[in-house]
Amino acid sequence: MSDSKTAGTRRHQIVVAATAIAVTSVLVISLATSRGAAVGPEAPSPQATGYLPSISDLMIATIQPRHEQLWRAEQDGNWEFSAYELGNLQGAFRRLGIAHPTQRDISFPEMISSVTEQPFRELNSAIKAKDGAAFAKAYADLTDACNSCHQALNHGVVAIRVPNGTSPSDLKTNSTPRN
Repeated sequence: MSDSKTAGTRRHQIVVAATAIAVTSVLVISLATSRGAAVGPEAPSPQATGYLPSISDLMIATIQPRHEQLWRAEQDGNWEFSAYELGNLQGAFRRLGIAHPTQRDISFPEMISSVTEQPFRELNSAIKAKDGAAFAKAYADLTDACNSCHQALNHGVVAIRVPNGTSPSDLKTNSTPRN
């Protein structure tokens, strides 16, 4: 075989080997990514992302909007969406407790559960029964429970309320009169 043919064959073998390595790498990465995505919709751990949202961030971004959407869904008579938002609210509180397991040396998941368990149970019953009066009472109880937790954590300035038809939010910002 001539030197040019040998060199051409060798180059061809190198190109084939490099292509095989590249294709194998892409397949391995794709397989690892698809297995990671199939595990579930849970958020990546704070260690994986390097960022842990504060309790306040999670309250404002996930808890407060779901609290309000739950109320608005019931006001619209959309019991199916009310049930959906109640589940979302419960899940958001659960994830908050996982992200922040202690607050001031207290088990945060236990604190959350102690104030939300009863109102959540009553809200669930009211939604299943499509009972607006029972929903209103349970929702007010949940709102009071949230505010009691804010007080216990020395964040009493953060007060929520049962939304009204004119307010774009459930956050009560006008509790202190101006002088």
